[in-house]
Amino acid sequence: MAVSSDRDVIRLHSSDNIAVALRDLPSGTGVRIGDRQVLVREPVPLGHKMALIPIGLGDRVRKYGQTIGVATEPVSEGSWVHSHNLTQGDLELDCAPASETPAPPVPLAGHTFQGYRRSGRRVGTRNYVAVISMVNCSASVSKYVARRFDASGLARYPNVDGVIAFTHTSGCGMPLGMQAHQMLDRVLGGIARHPNIGAYLLIGLGCEQATSDHLLRGQQLVQIDGLEKGDAGPSVFSMQDLGGTTKTVEAAVDRVSQLLPKVNDVRRQTVPANELIVGLECGGSDGNSGITANPALGIAADMLVACGGTAVLSETPEIYGAQHLLTRRAVSVPVAEKLMERIHWWKWYTGLFGAELDNNPSVGNKQGGLTTIAEKSLGAVAKGGSTALVDVYQYAQPVTARGLVFMDTPGYDPASVTGMVAGGANLVVFTTGRGSCFGCKPSPSIKVATNTPMFERMADDMDIDAGRILQGYPLTEVGKEIFAEILAVASGKRTKSEQQAIGDDEFIPWTVGPML
Repeated sequence: MAVSSDRDVIRLHSSDNIAVALRDLPSGTGVRIGDRQVLVREPVPLGHKMALIPIGLGDRVRKYGQTIGVATEPVSEGSWVHSHNLTQGDLELDCAPASETPAPPVPLAGHTFQGYRRSGRRVGTRNYVAVISMVNCSASVSKYVARRFDASGLARYPNVDGVIAFTHTSGCGMPLGMQAHQMLDRVLGGIARHPNIGAYLLIGLGCEQATSDHLLRGQQLVQIDGLEKGDAGPSVFSMQDLGGTTKTVEAAVDRVSQLLPKVNDVRRQTVPANELIVGLECGGSDGNSGITANPALGIAADMLVACGGTAVLSETPEIYGAQHLLTRRAVSVPVAEKLMERIHWWKWYTGLFGAELDNNPSVGNKQGGLTTIAEKSLGAVAKGGSTALVDVYQYAQPVTARGLVFMDTPGYDPASVTGMVAGGANLVVFTTGRGSCFGCKPSPSIKVATNTPMFERMADDMDIDAGRILQGYPLTEVGKEIFAEILAVASGKRTKSEQQAIGDDEFIPWTVGPML
């Protein structure tokens, strides 16, 4: 990837007119690019950009060999390039559907992990019991039930990872059967069907729009509740029918107590790596994300695809400006068109609220060196590696294809990951530059730091330091390390977020439409 680097800056493509600082660069520092030296004219922080040549007003600024924006004023050689002198501008992207579809990767055989086999193509990496709230009105009751099964209450069940309450702020005040209702159904049904869930029960108030009957009809949950052999179907509790809060809690606690021995009886067994569906997420990104952690994760994603597994790229607002890199490598024109339809929908949707997709980089992103959404997106898509894009999914839609796929999600990390997990992701790899402390039960989340100072500062939250790449450690080796960690965590190794019991409150279903 790197065209030239002297451990002070890195130029990522021969056509780039900027370089990225590999450390904080004080004014007056001389940095070498190829056979010439450039004098730093003003301080350039780690992960930020410095002009390699004079850039004129309106000239395109290039990084990764792609346009990331235009200069809003003349920029001198050696000057800091950021929000004060760079803006997005108009994007001119050649999306040419399926014009550069790569050949399938060479199969990678022999990789396995220790997982929980469920019915159908479902292999779990964890073994939880889920208490699923149908509506916000039953959220507290669901939490009360789960809290009755703390570590001491589960001591007799060493093969059970926990009892989780999946609560949310929706479930009513939505048009029956319309988009928001469908999205919530996909999320709740996806959690109930999830391979990391050994058993579940549903709790509702009783008069909500998102009724358990509607979910049962739409998601066919009866057929997937395999542990409850001999029962008529899944456990459904209505607070109004049972007589209120206390009676519902006691009835649900009794049911969980009956389920726990059955869930505990399940054992891990050796399964091939092609049973993994891994969600790829980046959050709290910085200027190093597209140089270290994201391309390293892309290498791991390529390895997973070569094993026959599935890698799920997401966050539609954060591929904007880089969508051409995905459409061109789509396996077919229809797949590329599905992705472009989602981009067009987001332009329309954000416009309803007077917003634009290129408003995306957050305050933290900008502090970390990212200036425009095109720059952020070009680094973000690197998580998807280099294989063909084989399918595009709606939010929380069940993922059935093997290979690299895309799921339409928002850029907000908890909502994005919730969609991928509901779609079947049994493990998540989360890259971060600013330092995101994220976990997402029921699927373990591996954190990859983009820079070493943050990794060392937040060692209790980070699993892998990709910042070593900035000091010359091979990108490929970090990618292989991430892949090895995926197999280890899938087999039961606890991530840093799991060690801190993070993940109960990060379940955030995304729904769109009016609240009535």
